[in-house]
Amino acid sequence: MQSKQVEQAVNCFKSGFSCSQAVLSAYAGQFGLDETTALKVSGAFGGGIAGMAGTCGAVTGAFMVIGLKYGKTSPKDDEAKKKTYALVKEFIKRFKAKHSSIICRELLGCDIGTEDGAKAFKEKNLINTVCPNLVQTSAEILEQII
Repeated sequence: MQSKQVEQAVNCFKSGFSCSQAVLSAYAGQFGLDETTALKVSGAFGGGIAGMAGTCGAVTGAFMVIGLKYGKTSPKDDEAKKKTYALVKEFIKRFKAKHSSIICRELLGCDIGTEDGAKAFKEKNLINTVCPNLVQTSAEILEQII
């Protein structure tokens, strides 16, 4: 059974928001960040950061959630920094175990930052097949590690 946040993230993505927006907005309220701000902050990270097919937006959205929960708020809080980095590394390990990569172009099998890649993305309907699964995986891993 999916948690409320996992379901919320997938539904947010399916409603038309980016992968990063879907993941961050599903968890933002737990950490005092309103949904509108979460959507704005994470808006540039979709499509592998600004549609350049780099690090998957579902992954960067998860990093933001980890930062909201454990991030350093004092220059001398090295323990918070260590914990945040450790959890990001654990997230990456788990995500790669399921999907082999955290890079958008590798996950999709095409580079959406190019004209040909964007065409393949649309023709293969990856936005409705692969991407929701990546959002779901990110949210599920967050449920386990935060």
